[in-house]
This record gives sequence, structure tokens and C-alpha cells, in this order.
Amino acid sequence: MPPFHPSASILSPAMRPTLFLPVSLAFLLLPSCGKKAQSAPPEMPPAAVSFLPAISETVQINRELPGRIAALRTAEVRARVAGILLQKTFQEGADVRAGDVLFQIDPAPLEAARDSAAANLARTDASWKQSETLANRARGLASMSAVSRQDAENAEAAVKVTAAEVLAAKAALKTAELNLGYATVTAPISGRIGRAQVTEGALVGQGNATLLAVIQQLDPVFFDFTQSSTDLISLKQATASGSLDKVRPGAAAVTLLLENGSEYKQRGRILFSEVSVDETTGMVSLRAEFPNPDRMLLPGMFARVRVTQAVRENAVTVPQRAVTHIKGGSGSVMVVDDSNHAQFRVIETSDAYQDKWVVTSGLKAGERVIIEGLLKARPGALVAPEPFVPAAQQAH
Repeated sequence: MPPFHPSASILSPAMRPTLFLPVSLAFLLLPSCGKKAQSAPPEMPPAAVSFLPAISETVQINRELPGRIAALRTAEVRARVAGILLQKTFQEGADVRAGDVLFQIDPAPLEAARDSAAANLARTDASWKQSETLANRARGLASMSAVSRQDAENAEAAVKVTAAEVLAAKAALKTAELNLGYATVTAPISGRIGRAQVTEGALVGQGNATLLAVIQQLDPVFFDFTQSSTDLISLKQATASGSLDKVRPGAAAVTLLLENGSEYKQRGRILFSEVSVDETTGMVSLRAEFPNPDRMLLPGMFARVRVTQAVRENAVTVPQRAVTHIKGGSGSVMVVDDSNHAQFRVIETSDAYQDKWVVTSGLKAGERVIIEGLLKARPGALVAPEPFVPAAQQAH
């Protein structure tokens, strides 16, 4: 009998595989006992988006152009005679009427000049009468051969000379009276007068017509602005081709936008367009007229004018907030197709109309354009579209 060894197995070789099989399976199952069964990730719900349909409407083609206010009429009040300014009789910045007295120039020298002219007229008139009497006497003596014919002709010539001197004296007197009248300076037009350019005691009109003040008519006022000749040509070509319609006479709305961004309440009208183009700038000058009953508009004020220059019928429009401009100047929008999938669309736009863009290609009227949820909508992805409701309507 062989000796017993502790490490020796008491199992027969036939029994070992049968015993080890359950143990091996137990060890294989141990690592998975602490893990839960893995499942597929849940699908994301469709992105919620708000849309507005693109619409077809008649739009006005407007242009906003810069310019400045100009007075309807401007009159420079100047001294027409030389003298010392005695008095200013108006309030600066006030409204004056044509004929109102504004300044008084010392009339004493002018009165003396008038009196001298009147005396000269009286002297020449007396000389004319005397020469006429001598001519009549010489004419009678010549008929009796009491004087020579030459003396009679000289007497007739003297009458004509003195008659001419009378006319000159009358003209001199009239000039002196006019100059005396110019000593009282009056308003040539009605309007608002600015500050006085001279003060009492100043010598005016000596050698030149001294500027005393400026009067401007402020109701209505002009608005002078410019537009590029290129833009005008494009509008005329589009109108000629039929893509744009002309604005009916009297139907064009001209709106003034003030410096602070507010809209002037009075509407204006276009008066004329210059017949030539400025060679240095390539611009055409235009002028509009606006009522100014409250004197809000002042000459020299900067503003912008919105002019309706054409009309586009059946134009497709889309809100500006829905358009993203991409490289190259084109625009893009996201639309919802019939199967409620978001689709990326490149569009071409032309003019702005209110808060919309006028679409010339890439979009049809009735297509649903995404307004809100653009960042959540991926091209080709399913979305949950809802009509867009403005915040003002939601509040109600």
C-alpha cells in the first residue's frame, strides 16, 4: 500500500471534470452580478419651433436719404445808405412782418442832401423859365429881323439845356428822397429775424452794404437731399421692365425722420429733381417741401427723408428676424416642410419694407418660415411647429 500524501487528490480522474464544471461557471457569472443590463438611449423629442408663413403683398419701395432743412425764403437786411445807426427797433428771434421798422440810421445828413437837391431843382427850374422867356422874345425879334437868326437859335438851344438841367435836378431830388427813406430800415419779407449784426452807434453802409440782420421764412420749409444716379437708373430700369410700378402723382408719401430718430408728423411733397448729376459725387439733388406751423424745423438741421419711389405688386415678404445673412450677401431661412421637417433655404432679398425683407428668389408665398427656435432646428430634423404669436398678443 503506498503512503498517503496530503496534496494528493482523493478524487479519481474521472470525477474531476464533473466537479470543476459548476465551479468554473460560478466564477464566470460572478463579474456580471454587480452590473445592470444596458439599454439603448431614449430618442429626443422634436424641437419646438414657431413659424410665420411667407406672404404675398403690395409693397412700397422706399429710400431713406440724408439732407438738411432750408428756409423757404431768406432775406439779408443791409444798410443801403451810409450813416450812424441810431436805434434797433425789433426783438431778436421774433417774428416780423414785411414793412416793420427794424433799424433807424441818422437821417440828418440825408435830410440836408434832400434839401440841397430841392434847392438845385428850384434854381434850374427858374433858369429854364427865364431861358424860355428869352427864346420867345428872340423868336419875335427874329421875325422882324431885329436880331440875327443865330441869336434866335442860341436862345432856343438854351431852353433845351435848361430843360435837361431841370430833369437832372428832379432825378437828384428823387435820389435824395430815396436815400432819406433808406435811413428807416424795414423788413423786406415776413419771417423770423435773427440776431442783430451791428449795434447802435456803428457806422454802416460806408463803402459797402453792411449786413444788419437776416430774416428767414420757416413755414413751409425746404428739405434738400441727394440720391445716387446709380440708384435712380436702377429704379427707372425696373419700372420700364414692369417689375416695379410707378407711383401715381400725388400718391407718393414723403416722411421726414428727425435727428433723434422720431418721425415728423407732417407729410411733405417732392418739388423737383435736378436735371444734372454732380460730377464730383455722382449724386442728383432733390428738394422736398414740408409744412412747419410749429417752427420745429430750423434751417441747417440734419434729417433723413423716406421717399416712396415705386410700388412692387405681389411681392413675397418675410420677417427680418427670420433671415440670417450668409457669406456673399445672400440670406438664409429655415422652413418647415409638409412632413414637419426643418429645411435650410438660401434666399435673395432686395428692399426692406417695414420690418420685413422683400424676397426675390428662393421662397414662395405660404411656406412656413421658422421665427423662434432656429438654434434648436437642424436641417432635416423633425420639428414640432406652432404658429408664432407676438408677445403683445400673448399679454392679452
